[in-house]
Amino acid sequence: MVRPDIVTKRRCRDRCAAFAGDSNGATAVEFALVGAPFLALIIAVIQTFLVFFAQQTLETVTRQAARLVLTGQVQSQQMTQSVFKQAVCDQVVIFFTCSGLMVDMQVANAWSSANTATPTLTFDAKGAVSNVWQYNPGTAGDIVVLRVMYVWPVVLGPLGFNLSNLSNGNRLIMSSAAFQNEPGS
Repeated sequence: MVRPDIVTKRRCRDRCAAFAGDSNGATAVEFALVGAPFLALIIAVIQTFLVFFAQQTLETVTRQAARLVLTGQVQSQQMTQSVFKQAVCDQVVIFFTCSGLMVDMQVANAWSSANTATPTLTFDAKGAVSNVWQYNPGTAGDIVVLRVMYVWPVVLGPLGFNLSNLSNGNRLIMSSAAFQNEPGS
């Protein structure tokens, strides 16, 4: 008579051998091992593309808005800050909301004192930006610095991929243009 513990061990060994030899689920297991990192990589690539595309769009919009100031159109039409911001917003076709755009325009005394640095944002209790932005398009021959900014929402990607550069988890994208107004503008 065979002992029951030997039979149990034999059954267990046979089942383990059958499981190890069975390749019916191998594709699913391999996909599970490779699929998660691949999906994480795809999400990271898409998010990086969107941030860089939005940054380039903001660069283009800033360049077009700077041209309005540079050529004296803003001064001759006596555009107010809100009208100028709307003119900037009208150039934004995709990605941005007008309420999220921040426009700062300052006159510099010299090229060495032109401030093109990224500003430190302050937020109110609701999480909205509470900075007060300057608006001075200057006159003919003035050195003007135009900064257009937007707080881009960032979704944290898998595996800890994070493009945020603000304390609230979002990313500030900014474009600046420093130029000297044309004579006679």
